[in-house]
Parts: sequence; structure tokens; C-alpha cells
Amino acid sequence: MKQGNMTVSFAPHIQDSAAANRIMLDVIIALSPVIILSIYDFDIPFFEYFQFLPEPALLIGICVASCVFFEWAFQKLVKRKNTVKDLSAVVTGLLLALCLPEEIHPVLAVFGSFVAIVFVKQLFGGIGKNFANPAVTARVVLLVAFPAAMATTWYMPFSGELDLELLIGRQSNFLGDGHGLALVAGGVYLLIRRVITWHIPVTFIGTVFVVAAITGNDPVFQVFSGSLLLGAIFMATDYTTSPLTAKRRIIFGVMAGLHLVLFRYGNYQMAVSYTILLMNMATPLINKFAAYRALGEKR
Repeated sequence: MKQGNMTVSFAPHIQDSAAANRIMLDVIIALSPVIILSIYDFDIPFFEYFQFLPEPALLIGICVASCVFFEWAFQKLVKRKNTVKDLSAVVTGLLLALCLPEEIHPVLAVFGSFVAIVFVKQLFGGIGKNFANPAVTARVVLLVAFPAAMATTWYMPFSGELDLELLIGRQSNFLGDGHGLALVAGGVYLLIRRVITWHIPVTFIGTVFVVAAITGNDPVFQVFSGSLLLGAIFMATDYTTSPLTAKRRIIFGVMAGLHLVLFRYGNYQMAVSYTILLMNMATPLINKFAAYRALGEKR
């Protein structure tokens, strides 16, 4: 709305595309240790025509390239300003790849990228307007549409024997799961860089730890196995789909932890993804009912 020489609009009033680029670059840097360990840990022959690269590297490359392509192509099609340079599509591709089993068919990986970028992100207006985390939603869609490819094919890193050295990722899991030290290091980096705050990761992970201890389960195993660390640090903290203030983020994290415990108790595959997707949809309610009162406003 124009007011003389001024333009009055809803917050935020200061916008800087360079800020998004910097944030996404920090996320890429934080994910680098996990990516390196994933490429090193898994060596399952699948892409038989591309033996010059490790298979996990190819899966990551396919997801990143297809996410970037779909973002560029969709924006070109609808004549929208191109945002590929903000690196958000790259981050989505990396997170999606880390959510997938290494031997998944490349076509399914490309389909997941299409769902994440086009259906979850671009159709809702692009970065900052998606209703849920694109990588999480794409993972859930793939699980529902292709359960055998997503949930029942498991390979063992290294020797082929189940090795519960959870801190370094030596377990049977999806590409980015279980690399405890690398994920925590990435989270610490993001905290130092002030890309994320502690509220969601600490309360999400802490709630799972406490409930597991109370119910007689191994809390360390519950925290470091599966996708909890990846989801709590890199996905649940997504600016667009998480609450706005510290108080609301704590509520978000505690509720996420409780839901995850329930999903795991029910033996749901990919419980972390279902939990984050559910909490993404609950975020508007948390923002509404845990809102601060305006100065002078009565109860």
C-alpha cells in the first residue's frame, strides 16, 4: 500500500536475498561431515553404469541436481523470479538424499525431488511460504507411494554386520542416519553461526531422552539411532515451518518429542518424518494460542 513516497507492507520490512544465501551456505557446511561419512560408510553396488563415483555420492548428486532443475524450470514456466542462487534447492536436495536408502532407484529420487520442490515449495509461493519441510514431506510421500523401496530394503555399512557404534554411524540405516558426532557437530556450528536456536533441538531430543529413561528404554539408543538428530537439528528448525518465538519453539520441541515416542512405540517406519510433518501443520496453532499479548492488552 502506497503512502506518499512510502510503501507500507506487512513484516518483515527488511528483506535481503544475500541473507538466505548465507544461511543456506551455513547449512551446507554443517551437513558436510554427515555427507562425507555417508559416502565413506556405504558402498552398495547399484548404479552399475557409473562406477567411477561412490554410489551415495551419485544419489546425493541426483537429488541436488533434480531439485535445482525443478526449481529453475518451474520458475521459468510461471515467469517467476529465479531463486536458484539462494541455495535453498541445494539444501532440500541434500536433506532429501540423506533421508533415502542408498539403493533406492534413481527415478524415485527424482520423483521425491519433484514433490519437494514443485508441490511443497513452489506451488505455495516459493521459499518462506511452504506449509511443511519439503524434504520431510517428500520422504513421507515416497514411503506411502513406494513402501517396499523405502521401508524394507536395508543394507549394512562396512562389514555387513549390525554394529551399534551409533556415534560414528556404523548401523543399518538410511544414508544420513546415525552419524551422531557429525550431526551434533553440524548443530553446534549452526548454533555458533546463529542460524538456529537451541530451543527446538534441545527440547525435542531432551524429551525423547527423558521419556525413554522413564519408560525403561535405552535413552542413548533412542537419541542416536534413526533420524532423530538429523530431523531435530536440520529439519524441525526450518524457519518457515517452525514457531516464531522461543516460548513457542519450546512447546514445539516438547510436543515433537512426545509424538515421536508414541510413533516409535507404535513401530511406525520413519517416525521422525511423520512427527515433523505433524508438528509443521500444528505450527500455526502454536503461534496462535501461545501468542504474546500486546502491551496493555487485557487477558
